[in-house]
Amino acid sequence: MIRRRFIVRFVITLLILGILSVIYIILMPLHDIDCNAEPFMSSKVEKFQVSATKVVAQPWLGQHMVYGIFTVPDEYKETQFFILTVKGAGSFCEKPFGNKLKVDDIIAQPGTHLIKGYIRTRLALKSILQGLYSSISSKDNWTLTYPSKKVIITTST
Repeated sequence: MIRRRFIVRFVITLLILGILSVIYIILMPLHDIDCNAEPFMSSKVEKFQVSATKVVAQPWLGQHMVYGIFTVPDEYKETQFFILTVKGAGSFCEKPFGNKLKVDDIIAQPGTHLIKGYIRTRLALKSILQGLYSSISSKDNWTLTYPSKKVIITTST
């Protein structure tokens, strides 16, 4: 009798935690806003875009497991920002960091470097719950957009 009560309480606790997790994923803000990507993307400023070379979309494995790897020409190493766009997830203003020559199983060609662009795990989980897994896991849906000229972008407060 005591064992059965324990099992029932355990199952109820798991159900409540599961429901609270889904509510958290749905209701929490999806990203911190560092800058406003929309004015830049809609402007007539000359831009350079590059598509993902590889995408890893495994948010169930934990934090930092949803990202795209991009091969970018070295002339964009000193750029102040880029816009990461993932169809089905949105566009995010990012600051470049970690210019690498090898990421996962990809090696940069001479004159290029590799950048990892991440989307938040909770955003990826929300997209999956909305049926968009194929969208976020396809490398054709990931792009980085760089300004070709010096651009001032407004930060939001």
